[in-house]
Amino acid sequence: MRFALSTEQLDFAAELRKILDAGQVPTAVRAWAAGDPAKARALLRQIADMGVFGLIVDEKYDGADATTVDLVVALIELGRAAAPGPVIESAAVIPALLQRLPDDAPAQRWLPALSSGESLGTVTFAAQRGIALDADIAEPVLVATEGRLTLGVPATDSVTSIDPARKLLRVTSGELVAEGAEVAAAIDYAFDAGVLACAAQLLGAGRSILEQTTSYAKQRKQFGRAIGEFQAVKQQLADVLIALDLAEPLVYRAALTLDSNDRARDVSAALVACGDAAHRAARAGLQVHGAIGYTAEFDLSLWLTKVAVLRTAWGTADFHRARIADALRAAEPTAAPS
Repeated sequence: MRFALSTEQLDFAAELRKILDAGQVPTAVRAWAAGDPAKARALLRQIADMGVFGLIVDEKYDGADATTVDLVVALIELGRAAAPGPVIESAAVIPALLQRLPDDAPAQRWLPALSSGESLGTVTFAAQRGIALDADIAEPVLVATEGRLTLGVPATDSVTSIDPARKLLRVTSGELVAEGAEVAAAIDYAFDAGVLACAAQLLGAGRSILEQTTSYAKQRKQFGRAIGEFQAVKQQLADVLIALDLAEPLVYRAALTLDSNDRARDVSAALVACGDAAHRAARAGLQVHGAIGYTAEFDLSLWLTKVAVLRTAWGTADFHRARIADALRAAEPTAAPS
């Protein structure tokens, strides 16, 4: 299977990176965490103008009707920039969910606004125990569980996150949107779309941490030499690069097989690999930066906390390894009777 990106996809990633770099994302993230979403919302609207939130949305809902690979390309860049907000939910999960419901009324109701960036949506699944990201500013807020899709009613109290830019709220089920066997299948698919999107963001975040750490290692001096010249530092960064490079093909494979019977296995494999690689990048980043890496005022902290929460936001590593094992056992040929 070939994973090389097209020229158009590479150009799209480059343009998106330019917008994110010019948007002073760290400043926007800190303002978002402080309760002022204006800067980040303006940036996310620019991203929406590029079509990011409508990539996998059908044209009849004002989307681009692009491929899942295109979506992965975009989410890697959003992860690289540590963009705030429910971007996984708005760009991947809700479009995947609403377009697979038996009735297209919910898609007609919410997808055009999501595609344009006019609104951001959020959703919680059974595995997330009724906790939704940024439910106080989202439209729609959805609760997806046990073959039922309902509107969510946010509580007033928040759940503490180690990432200050992730405001987590408990939500309860309200108005029924849809239910039934087809809805259950749509919910399962949408959850896996979220797993894939999370893997892509982790990959991008890991790449950014590696870039920042490499740059710092070239500038920081000890004993009259840049610390990047020491073999121990070189080896650490090389190990991170290898882990990220090995994880990347799994993300693109999962994007290509999202509509196949291998979906659950492949998205879980991608999340485990990207989570481990990003965690390795975070550990190396802390060790190379030293004490400054722990400070909230230093921009690296924005990526470190994001990696820490994303590793489990869409299921723990144990959960996903179990899914991989189940899929592999199910694929084993049955022994012929003797």
